Amino acid sequence: MTIDTPVTAKTDATKAAPLDEKSKAKLQKSVQDFESMFVGYLLKTMRGNISKEDMFGDSFGGDMLEGMFDLELARHVSRNSNLGLAEMLYKKITGDKLPNAQHPSRDVPPDEFPLSVVPTVSTRTSNSGPGTKMAERIAAFDDIIKEAAKKHGLHGSLIKAVIATESAGVQNARSSKNAKGLMQLIDSTAASMGVSNVWDPRQNIFGGTKYLKQMLEQFGGNLDSALASYNAGPSAVEKHGGIPPYQETGEYVARVKQYLRHYEQQEILNNENN
Repeated sequence: MTIDTPVTAKTDATKAAPLDEKSKAKLQKSVQDFESMFVGYLLKTMRGNISKEDMFGDSFGGDMLEGMFDLELARHVSRNSNLGLAEMLYKKITGDKLPNAQHPSRDVPPDEFPLSVVPTVSTRTSNSGPGTKMAERIAAFDDIIKEAAKKHGLHGSLIKAVIATESAGVQNARSSKNAKGLMQLIDSTAASMGVSNVWDPRQNIFGGTKYLKQMLEQFGGNLDSALASYNAGPSAVEKHGGIPPYQETGEYVARVKQYLRHYEQQEILNNENN
């Protein structure tokens, strides 16, 4: 018969309970994301020794492409290379080896989401417009977009640009903040815009267009402020007197305007050919 010493008994009592499968899955994603961030930091540090002109050019578009390229490269390296950092953290916490699994799928296909990867040369237009698949998805809603634009007095090009940025034209897209559909409406905004079924493309586009129109009116027709409020909320824009100093919002406004220029140029070309 053995008798536990007080120290042993205390150690057993405080030993952490083993993680269930759901918790392990969350932990796996967390350690892999951490490794990806670490790789991203290394890439950014190395990038400081390379002239801007060497890759993407010294311009706003070049800066955005550079950032997106580094982000996706970091994810790719972390997913496909055995750096050992994620595995070390996972084993330290669980005592098990890191499962050989990819990151969970995102809300929309990773090769189509406009803020996460660099569009491939084969699908990107000369002015960094939407990829072919994304353009086809958005084009499927042309009639609804034209109707919504006419009703609320906005250009269809602007609506398309917002859709491209928000959801890449994926009808059932859902964000981590529970924004839904083509124009990524949260439930409270959808309800205030009279949207009863946020997954219905027509209702979603009409609701998003109505809200965008309200933001334009609220900020005196200032497009930057209206787009920033669509992303971060009107209170944040009012507080900062314009685009708030959030990296996500600044990139969001820039991306919408980039797509807007593409769609406006496309409309001009279409009118010239007709």
